[in-house]
Amino acid sequence: MIINSISDIHNAIFSPLKSWAEQSSGNWNILIGVGFLLLIGSAIFTYVFYKKIGEDDERTNKIFLKSSYCVLWAIILCDMIFPKDDMWNIFFLFKYTLAILAGGIYLAVQYKKDFT
Repeated sequence: MIINSISDIHNAIFSPLKSWAEQSSGNWNILIGVGFLLLIGSAIFTYVFYKKIGEDDERTNKIFLKSSYCVLWAIILCDMIFPKDDMWNIFFLFKYTLAILAGGIYLAVQYKKDFT
């Protein structure tokens, strides 16, 4: 495939996923199921490290704010990468899954750095 513009890059990346998901309802359900499992796993991962870091005080507030900053940047980055026309609801799910995971990873790295 010859890529002439940025829109061609989007089509090259997301067109195979779209065609695979639309082949059957089973493929569509697999994509949604994987997204929800990742969302639940990311939320649990983030919650565990949120609780491990402890109560809100001067030190932990900075950690939580930087984690929120990572979530914001992940959402902005996913908004720029994911297409907005086809399968936007699936990519909406994956966008917030990746954002919560980014916040959890920051909390895990900070926990390892500060507490172990």
